[in-house]
Amino acid sequence: MQDGPYGLAALWLQGDMVMKVVAFLLLSMSIASWYVIVTRAWDAMKLRASTKVMAEFWHAHSFDEGIHILQSQDRDSPFSALALGGKAAVEHHHDSKHDLHGQISLTEWLTESLRADIDDSAERMQAGLPILASVGSTAPFVGLFGTVWGIYHALVGISASGQASIDKVAGPVGEALIMTAFGLAVAIPAVLGYNTLMRSNKTTIKKMQRFARQLHAYFLTGRATNHHANGG
Repeated sequence: MQDGPYGLAALWLQGDMVMKVVAFLLLSMSIASWYVIVTRAWDAMKLRASTKVMAEFWHAHSFDEGIHILQSQDRDSPFSALALGGKAAVEHHHDSKHDLHGQISLTEWLTESLRADIDDSAERMQAGLPILASVGSTAPFVGLFGTVWGIYHALVGISASGQASIDKVAGPVGEALIMTAFGLAVAIPAVLGYNTLMRSNKTTIKKMQRFARQLHAYFLTGRATNHHANGG
């Protein structure tokens, strides 16, 4: 991919509008995927920091102190949102006994509320990942299309000139093959980023589910059991 008669500059200058559109599309896909990778990776780092203080919640002397501990690493910690959501669900159930949902038992109402909060957090953590999945699955084929079109365009030009020597063929065909490499260069980081973020999200969701079970026991009994106090 060096500069010169067989490099990217030559590909751009000699390529027609289709090749330029394909190159621009791959570049756009690369920018979008790297934006998602960087932003979601930063969020994943904050989530890991939040999980480290999760066990300290049960060593707090009050609920408010526990929330302060959870938010010490991240003000928008999903663990603090889960705890506050559970507390709000209990209070709402207590204040709405004459409503229809007041006929639902507290344990069922709290379970569904905590589950809904986990689902909301999981949905936010998954934001942007469909872009990585789409880029990872389509970028190689977009690059391959550019390659096929470039070779076709090169062969048409060679046929029109009547010259088919190796030096006439190697340049245009080599430039077209660059599109395949470009497509792979876009797809591979997207696939690796998707798999890494999905694995990180699954780990966080499992920890949220465990924390939700601990909160469920706490709100129903009014205190954490010894097992919970040790971080589960």
